Amino acid sequence: MSRAATMNRKTNETDIQLSIELEGEGNANLDLGVPFLEHMLDLFAKHGQFDLDIKAEGDIDIDDHHTTEDIGICLGEAVKSALGEKHGIKRYGNAFVPMDETLAQVVIDLSNRPHLEFRASFPSEKVGTFDTELVHEFFWKLALEARMNLHIIVHYGQNTHHIIEAIFKAFARALNEATTIDPGIKGVLSTKGKL
Repeated sequence: MSRAATMNRKTNETDIQLSIELEGEGNANLDLGVPFLEHMLDLFAKHGQFDLDIKAEGDIDIDDHHTTEDIGICLGEAVKSALGEKHGIKRYGNAFVPMDETLAQVVIDLSNRPHLEFRASFPSEKVGTFDTELVHEFFWKLALEARMNLHIIVHYGQNTHHIIEAIFKAFARALNEATTIDPGIKGVLSTKGKL
């Protein structure tokens, strides 16, 4: 079964076309104009086994904020759309990922109740030209639009690149688990009968 979605978002600040296939092979085709975010989303696709295509044009001459934020919005919308009524999905996902000295954990509930708990701090304000505060912005907008309960916990770490990379890999693995179809689940995994 193919679970895929395409989202387009055009504002005075950005123009984004994004497609995701949840039953993918980890392939990414990315043209964002934000090299560090491209690196992180390439990791996300590979470690989540999602196929991801994003073409983004934004006001990166100002900074990377609007482009990063709007990609988070589009990715969240696409995940929500691809999941449809969420019949048969495991709903919950949890992943620990080490990256050298760093250990990150991501826990997801595809509950339709958006929340971000972000327990991470970064030793450096930038990785290359990328403002590290945008990591929180990206995941907050993604969680909001996907309507997921998302907990990001960095247990320890010293290198900012490693910390962010571990977060994205753990997010990918947790989302892969949460979106997986379990043939033993009839309808949705909720006593309410709806997610």
